[in-house]
Amino acid sequence: MPGPNLAPPRSDRVDAASLDASGESSSKDTQIDLSPPQGDDKAHPHSADALMDAETESGNGGISEFHPWDPHKAAKDIEVGDYYFKRKNYIGAESRYREALLYKNNDAEATFKLAVCLEKMARPDEARAEYENYLKILPYGPQTPEAKKALERLKAAAARTSAAK
Repeated sequence: MPGPNLAPPRSDRVDAASLDASGESSSKDTQIDLSPPQGDDKAHPHSADALMDAETESGNGGISEFHPWDPHKAAKDIEVGDYYFKRKNYIGAESRYREALLYKNNDAEATFKLAVCLEKMARPDEARAEYENYLKILPYGPQTPEAKKALERLKAAAARTSAAK
């Protein structure tokens, strides 16, 4: 008994009778029904309200910008952010680190570098939040000791500021 035929299918063995007159697939003419199922408004009476609330909360009236997950773009943004940071262009660096987080949210490296950048720009509250985000992402990461020291430093500075008032 011969075994199964494991050879890949060949395109020169197409049954011409199964094709339409033009030789093209008929699937391109298939329409997809996007209407809700019958009785959906009764089964889920508040779903339209939830959708409208979500659109309103996003602040863009239903138009959302979609950034796909792209770790390569995120890595390039971090690299360019480092270039700006070394030249003390902290505004440019911040922009690139934030863009990296759009393409790869919860990126520990971008989060930590954004925190350092914000600290350099004298925005301690934002920097503290980003250091804390870094510690949530990587509690035992390579920059954990630096992040903890920075948090202590920022909290001490905030305490001195509030005591001086």
